[in-house]
Amino acid sequence: MDPITTRLNKYLSEAGYCSRRTADKLIDEGRVTINNVVPEMGTKVIPGDEVKVDGKTILNDAKKRTYIAFNKPIGIVCTTDTGVEKNNIIDYINYPTRIFPIGRLDKDSEGLILLTNDGDIVNKILRASNNHEKEYIVRVDKPISQTFVQRMSAGIPLEELGKTTKFCSVEKLSVFEFKIVLTQGLNRQIRRMCEYLNYEVLSLKRTRIMNIHQKCEVGTYRDLTDEELNTLNETLKDSKKAIE
Repeated sequence: MDPITTRLNKYLSEAGYCSRRTADKLIDEGRVTINNVVPEMGTKVIPGDEVKVDGKTILNDAKKRTYIAFNKPIGIVCTTDTGVEKNNIIDYINYPTRIFPIGRLDKDSEGLILLTNDGDIVNKILRASNNHEKEYIVRVDKPISQTFVQRMSAGIPLEELGKTTKFCSVEKLSVFEFKIVLTQGLNRQIRRMCEYLNYEVLSLKRTRIMNIHQKCEVGTYRDLTDEELNTLNETLKDSKKAIE
C-alpha cells in the first residue's frame, strides 16, 4: 500500500504554522526544507519526512485547534512578523501556542479579529468569492446624508486599487455614525470609500465577522464557543479552499 502523502503547503497549514497561501510564499522563497532539501512547489510530504521552516522542525501532530476572538485596540498591527513591527498582534496577545490572525484590521482601527492555528479555516474565510460578511461601526467628520448612504451602498470606484466596491448594506445610526456590512476586504476599503465622498473617518470598529460577534473588552480575547464554531464550520462547508 502506498504511504499517505500530503502537499507541503497543506502540511504546514494543518500543523498550525501558517495558512496555505503563506506556506506557498515560504516555499517559493526557499525557506522550507524536507529532509534538509529545498523542495519544489507542489512537493508532497510522506510519514517520516522532516519538514523545517528557517531551520526549525515543524511537526504536524494533529494538536488541538485554537480559535479565539480578539478585540483589537487601535495601534496594534495585524502581522506575525514579530521581528519587524514592535506593536504586533502576536506579541500583544502573547498566546501560549503559535496562532495567526485571519485577515487583517488596520492599525488605526479597532474591533474584532479572529486568530487560530487552523490553516484550512483561514483559507476558506479569506477567499473574497465566498462573500463572508464583516460588519463595522464607523464615525465620520460630517453629518451623514441619505445621498451618502445610497452612494456607499451602490459601490464606490477606487481608482488607486483599480476596483469598484461591491454592493453593500449601509445604515445610518446617528448624525455622524453608520453601520456598514462588507463582503470584500480591499485595503483600507471603508476609509477610501468615505474619502471618495469627501468624508473623513474618525473612528472605525469591526463588530462582527460572519456569525461571530465582538463580545469582550478592548485588548482582551475569548475562545469561540462550540455553538459559534459549529455554525462557522457549517457556513464554510461549501466554501472553496485556496488551491492545494
